[in-house]
Amino acid sequence: MKKIGILFGQENSFPQAFVDRINEKKVKGISAEFVLVDEVFQGRATDYAVILDRISQDVPFYRAYLKNAAISGTAVMNNPFWWSADEKFFNNALATKIGVPVPKTYLLPSKEMPTDTSSTSFRNLKFPLDWAHIFQEIGFPAYMKPHSGGGWKSVYKVTDVENLFQSYSETGQLVMLFQEEIKFESYFRCYCLGRKYVRIMQYEPRNPHHLRYVTNGGPVEKKLLKTIEEYVLRLNNALGYDFNTVEFAVRDGVPYAIDFCNPAPDADLFSVGQDNFDWVVENAANMAIERAQAHKDGQDNLTWGDYVRSGVEGKLIGSSFASKSTSKRSQKNNSAESGDVKTTSKRVSKAKATTTESAVEKTPAKRGPKAKATASASAVEKTPAKRGPKTKTASSDKPAAKRGPKAKATTAEVAVEKTPVKTARKPKTTASDKPVAKRKTVAKAAKAGETAKKVTKAASKSTVKSKTPKAPKAPKATKTKSSAPAAGGSDSTTQE
Repeated sequence: MKKIGILFGQENSFPQAFVDRINEKKVKGISAEFVLVDEVFQGRATDYAVILDRISQDVPFYRAYLKNAAISGTAVMNNPFWWSADEKFFNNALATKIGVPVPKTYLLPSKEMPTDTSSTSFRNLKFPLDWAHIFQEIGFPAYMKPHSGGGWKSVYKVTDVENLFQSYSETGQLVMLFQEEIKFESYFRCYCLGRKYVRIMQYEPRNPHHLRYVTNGGPVEKKLLKTIEEYVLRLNNALGYDFNTVEFAVRDGVPYAIDFCNPAPDADLFSVGQDNFDWVVENAANMAIERAQAHKDGQDNLTWGDYVRSGVEGKLIGSSFASKSTSKRSQKNNSAESGDVKTTSKRVSKAKATTTESAVEKTPAKRGPKAKATASASAVEKTPAKRGPKTKTASSDKPAAKRGPKAKATTAEVAVEKTPVKTARKPKTTASDKPVAKRKTVAKAAKAGETAKKVTKAASKSTVKSKTPKAPKAPKATKTKSSAPAAGGSDSTTQE
């Protein structure tokens, strides 16, 4: 018999419903119960194949217990090792690497020095920070919130520089995020279970807690819902969470991920509502049963996200995502280019046909095997036509066909003004070819070609230098308050 346990704290409605639903399904060889923690000894396995963790973020003793269980083979949801390492600022950084829009965000050091540190502990930190630049990029109003944690604790909406520093002074030893405000036209909170079950719920963060889940919000565009679902799965697969929520603020039709580090999200009946509650209970039960069935004794049964998996392979998760995006763009470009190539090919074919017909008409029938030589001569004669004024010279060469065996010599003389035939093999010096007809020797032409190359090279260097913009000066702090671009927003908007 494989046991599924749930470890929880103050919540009441979800844990009991979760256990009851699993047992109601009567899956052979599987049962569920509340976890009972007795003695905890290093490296000693528990009786549970699966444990759903809902409380260890607040109880360090439970977190250590779960790590000990995991190292002995228990499938702990969520992975206690990753949960211990994760935080909101890293979440935002990861989102930028996998193509999920997030608000512009800065990390701020704690206002007060951590316990057992002094000023010498921060000799690597530039002080003061370039506040003028930070304010200019983020704008006002904006939000400050802890870089780690949740539950809407220590979240500040700041309206200007003075308000920011006043709020900052209240944060003590908390490391804070300074984040642009997203003025949204709609807002969503999404459950994601097992990295495949997604529940998108309309949400109003400005309402009292028990009224935030919207039940009559009206229809939502299918394209937007599809994008949100894709982003939810992309984030949770990268992070490796089995049970999580993601919040999105939609601005100008673009869903921005606001908060997606919630490994023990609210699932209480009286706050999420009956429909959402029923959904999360049912899918949490299914997820736990699936994990119990897949559980293997003597093996690691934890979920590891794509970020960690990529790291084990020595890859950056962002690079793999970028290569996929680049590949898709390349396919589109290649498709478009192939159409151009086909069209060009048709034009080239027609041009070749016309040229061939012209050559046949101009070539005397009596010359027989020497037709190739004539075609070659014709090609040489037509090359100067691209050089502007040289076209007349090319047209005057028609009589060359009547000169019998001397056709080759005559053609070479016309092309380079009596210069030996061997010198006509220097088409590479195209940039300096215009005055070739006026030069009397190949040596002069080569010298002129080399000089032209040097001039072109020097000019290109000069152009590059002249186009290099000067670095803009940093804005003065005194102008920040009035010149900082506002990110927009309602006075009561909240971003956890």
